[in-house]
Amino acid sequence: MNASTHAVSVSELTHHIKAILEGTFPSIWVAGEISDLSRPRSGHLYFTLKDETSHIRGVIWRGTASRLDVDLADGQSVFCFGDVEVYAARGTYQLVIRQVQLQGLGALQKRFLDLQAKLDAEGIFAAQRKRMLPRCPRRIGVITSQSGAAIRDFLQAASSRFRGVEIVVIPAVVQGPTAAASIVAAIKQAHRYAPALDALILTRGGGSLEDLWCFNEEPVVRAVAASRIPTVSAVGHEIDVTLCDMAADVRALTPTDAATRVLPDAKMFDRSVTELSRRLDRSMRQSIDSRRLRLNQIASRTGFRKPHEIVHLRSRYLDELDARARRAMFTKLRLDAAKLATQAASLSALSPLSVLTRGYSVTLDAVGNAIESTDVVNVGDTIRTRVHRGEIESVVKSLS
Repeated sequence: MNASTHAVSVSELTHHIKAILEGTFPSIWVAGEISDLSRPRSGHLYFTLKDETSHIRGVIWRGTASRLDVDLADGQSVFCFGDVEVYAARGTYQLVIRQVQLQGLGALQKRFLDLQAKLDAEGIFAAQRKRMLPRCPRRIGVITSQSGAAIRDFLQAASSRFRGVEIVVIPAVVQGPTAAASIVAAIKQAHRYAPALDALILTRGGGSLEDLWCFNEEPVVRAVAASRIPTVSAVGHEIDVTLCDMAADVRALTPTDAATRVLPDAKMFDRSVTELSRRLDRSMRQSIDSRRLRLNQIASRTGFRKPHEIVHLRSRYLDELDARARRAMFTKLRLDAAKLATQAASLSALSPLSVLTRGYSVTLDAVGNAIESTDVVNVGDTIRTRVHRGEIESVVKSLS
């Protein structure tokens, strides 16, 4: 058999499949859960419609999407009515949807909300538990897949932002059934490094709810919350919020954003150092100028220009004070002597001894008291009479 004679092209085979598939299935209602919803600027909606074991791509064209009264989101369980079509360009089949009805939350979304409520009640997501990232970390751990784009984006952003940091990449599986255990083991390993890590980043690129589900597993969320190292969760993109994002100390939107949040800005440091250098130089110059002016003022004083002149002036002033003190002292002595002489003369004039010089005398008893009356003496008592020059001792013979 000649293969070239009987072979069909890929396009022909695809068109045969398209004709058979689209002719076999009429318009149909399909129940499933929305995942990986995309809203490009064209206005079309692209998503995956899945159940527990299978999935199919779904598309809603712009005209139909504009008329929907349902606001679609990941995790919603829906009934979709449409036609099965083959996308010939890729050789895949898809469901072109014309109507959508909600049937409630999907299984994964419900698990997400139930676990969120449980952990929130325990305070795992409390703002009070959040820690500040170190301002200038020296060692950073990054938990991610070694082959993923996340680590390349992070390293590129880190290199352009700040180079003086050691980055330790801790490999982990970040998607699939083994991912949760792998991430928990990586977090434990991060705590065994010496010297200790200053910050820990858990990161991967975006994806559907299923792709990111390992970051919603309870063991992973608890490991992130229990980490002794300040932790940054950079899982997915801005629209992808995981429970790890809520449990981490800081949430970053992308791996690049994580590098921005953890690492200091080298350019800002350079500007700060330059500004501080200018301020220090300005302060030093002002201080030097101030001290030079003060020194010049001191140097211009007489004590530094003519030090001996001050000594001479002070010596002369001391001599003048000495002379004034002597004059004052002698004047004081003369005044006191004159005053003393005056008081002595007054005292002498009042003294009984002065009366004795004029012929008077004083009679005293045996103990030296002046006798003023005969009542104080008796016959036979010895008495003394004091005259101007000497004393006379007598014996009383009679009283009258």
